[in-house]
Amino acid sequence: MKYDFTYFNPTRIHFGKNALSNLASEVSEYGENVLLVYGKGSVKKSGLYDEIIGILKDCGKKVTELAGIKSNPTYAQLLEGARLVRENNVDLILAVGGGSVIDCSKGISVSAYCVGDPWKKYWIDFENIDNKIVPVGAVLTMAGTGSEMNGGSVITNEDAMIKNGRVFPAEVNPKFSILNPEYTFTVPEYQMASGIFDTMSHLMEQYFSGTDDNTTDYILEGVMRSLIHSAAKAVKNPKDYEARSNIMWCATIGLNTITGLSKEQDWEVHMIEHQLGAYTDCAHGAGLAAISVPYYKYICPYGIGKFARFAKNVWGIDTSGMSGEKAAEAGIEKLADFIKSIGMPSTLRELGATEEMLPKIANSTVLGGGYKKMNAEDILNVLKECF
Repeated sequence: MKYDFTYFNPTRIHFGKNALSNLASEVSEYGENVLLVYGKGSVKKSGLYDEIIGILKDCGKKVTELAGIKSNPTYAQLLEGARLVRENNVDLILAVGGGSVIDCSKGISVSAYCVGDPWKKYWIDFENIDNKIVPVGAVLTMAGTGSEMNGGSVITNEDAMIKNGRVFPAEVNPKFSILNPEYTFTVPEYQMASGIFDTMSHLMEQYFSGTDDNTTDYILEGVMRSLIHSAAKAVKNPKDYEARSNIMWCATIGLNTITGLSKEQDWEVHMIEHQLGAYTDCAHGAGLAAISVPYYKYICPYGIGKFARFAKNVWGIDTSGMSGEKAAEAGIEKLADFIKSIGMPSTLRELGATEEMLPKIANSTVLGGGYKKMNAEDILNVLKECF
């Protein structure tokens, strides 16, 4: 059958305030050489870096560092990490940060021993991995991407002006991920909101496809309702542990592949944003927010039933007496209100895009779609509405 599936996820999750206490036992399963990958320094300011270095040294590990991973990790950074892995005979890559750091670490893990150009082989030609994969572990500090429990790796090739994503097989998943919601408290509120909308977008990308009665859609609706509820609380009080923990777990569930089972899925909003990000280097969730409402208005006529269901089951709108079109429209308006309520942008101009960029973005976007198969002209029409 078309939507038969086999589900497997090898990532072990340690969740909660004491989750880091499991790091020593996890790293003890690997050799002595560790590549520590992190971002621009927030892990040092928070004290988490010192804590992790202390644990690694107590475990007798030799640590090599790759710092300064960008919010849109670059192919150049990936290649630098791959070089460090080879030169130091690294046994474990430990990613400490958000999805960008974890994505880059997974990219390093498959590229270090690749024969030939990893970018072309794995992110352009999507070839199967035929070389050694270096194990990855993660300590998550920002919720949103779900990278902590999947094989996804989104990398920007600055020379080619292309931002491409690849979901690798489960062998590339982090072997373990440590999730302490308190680590997300130091994330700026804009980045918190960006992560929230990234999660919401992941859920919608999977939800808006298909017309069958699928258990996965009911799971998606429940996770979206939880996220919407906790987002409102976190915006009012970013240190609300219960809200931040729910947001963190929603993000993990939202892209650990269980919410995509037996679903065709869409992902065109992400494809558009990847190229928007390649041209503007905007925060990923912010780019998704600016694109989503115009995109869903554009494809809504092709999936009226699901959009009407979205209004009723996700936003709690009483759709009795409404036509399908009116109900669908009301649900999308609620989505627009949600974007505004968490402080995310609603136009591309707010993200630094120029009108001259729009055709370039449209013509370089990977084409796909759920209810409507998109072409470059469709993408440009959506971008003009976003601008």
